[in-house]
Amino acid sequence: MTKHARTFAIACIFTCLSTSFVFADKPGNPAAVTSQDGKYADKDGNPTYKVDKDGKVDFYSYIGFVRYSANCLQCHGPDGLGSTYAPSLVDALKSIDYGTFLATVAGGKKDVSASQQLVMPSLGENKNVMCYIDAIYIYLRGRSDGAIGRGRPAAHESKPAAFTTAEDSCMG
Repeated sequence: MTKHARTFAIACIFTCLSTSFVFADKPGNPAAVTSQDGKYADKDGNPTYKVDKDGKVDFYSYIGFVRYSANCLQCHGPDGLGSTYAPSLVDALKSIDYGTFLATVAGGKKDVSASQQLVMPSLGENKNVMCYIDAIYIYLRGRSDGAIGRGRPAAHESKPAAFTTAEDSCMG
């Protein structure tokens, strides 16, 4: 995909999803009902996590932790808990759905009032974020639901071949 086409696609996604900012649905039941190439989805087709009884997480939750730590932690704090600079994403994902999350990350957000000025930059052109956006969402969804604890998950499923293919395609 060319840079121009990618920019256009991201703009279309943002435009289509931006109406959900005001009327965002809650994320719904996170139970994994389908799996394709190691990636789980809930009943609505949204990306979700899977945690075994022994605490072993799916690969996307694990890589979501890694990518969150590399790209989001500096503002949103360790484990998505927020900081004095940016709000808790663990709390935010209790009230926003996947579309709102995606639109906010891709297009940014500005929330200015008399008492605060919160500005999240648009990350829609940042491949280190957008190529892993589902994994970041999956990790934060698991944190928000209390299914994934603080820190690096101790055990995870093996990396699916489809993940490597998608990563290579996205990163170029």
